[in-house]
Amino acid sequence: MTDAQYRSGEKPVWCPGCGDYGVSAAIMKALGELNIPKNDIMVVTGIGCSSAISGQFSTYGIHGIHGRLLPIATGVKLANPKLTVIGAGGDGDGYGIGAAHFIHAARRNIDLTYIVMDNEIYGLTTGQASPTSLIGMKTKSTPFGVTENPINPLSLAISAGATYVARGFSGDPNHLSMLIKNGITHKGFALIDIMSPCVTFNHDNTYDWLRKRIYKLEDQQHDPSDMAKAFEKATEFDRDGSKMPLGLFYKTSKPLYEELDPVIMEGPVVGRSPPTTAEVEAVLKEYM
Repeated sequence: MTDAQYRSGEKPVWCPGCGDYGVSAAIMKALGELNIPKNDIMVVTGIGCSSAISGQFSTYGIHGIHGRLLPIATGVKLANPKLTVIGAGGDGDGYGIGAAHFIHAARRNIDLTYIVMDNEIYGLTTGQASPTSLIGMKTKSTPFGVTENPINPLSLAISAGATYVARGFSGDPNHLSMLIKNGITHKGFALIDIMSPCVTFNHDNTYDWLRKRIYKLEDQQHDPSDMAKAFEKATEFDRDGSKMPLGLFYKTSKPLYEELDPVIMEGPVVGRSPPTTAEVEAVLKEYM
């Protein structure tokens, strides 16, 4: 299949120059190269500018509620494990109101790909500080500058148990597409945190600002199987502020949640016959 065959034709609602255009193109490219049938794909989104991405796909999709895309995506994957499940949202959706779901989906090692368009600002609500906004950043909600330390999603994901952790840049869709493609084929919870500039409300972390700092881990022969090195690289920008690595930070193999749950091990929930009235009554009777 070609990239275009995954497009719904719905016009994006993003501002001209928004980094999310590059993310959308990278996902389409990855899917085209993997040649996954459209009816085997589910794209789940939350709330925010980035979450409008689900409408751009001609696959199955759910536009969920704020911060809750991962529970929905988890339910979809557990009910029908054959589906390729992609969650897509923003830093506010995933690292703010959805932070607890992020941690627990990672530790369970659900076999899904979580793409976060991280613009370090609340774009949909016109420019408040987000969980990844840097200290000192002046926004509508922090006119004197952010005073809270930003969340580091990469180190958080590694410590929580994610088995594929990467960072991409929407200004380099080819490299980003490679990270997404590998995340989709990886068996386990894959996080791809994407620096995706908000050209309207974030005038600090621009394309130019990022290009002066980013470099690729592949160019330094980084070993993604080394957890200690992965933490070191994941926190490099926190310590230095002048360098921001892109690429695959960490990758390991662990049993999937789907492989350990005794109910799911019996086979997909989808397609099973519903319980009979007598079976339901028997269960209820145990608790009466």
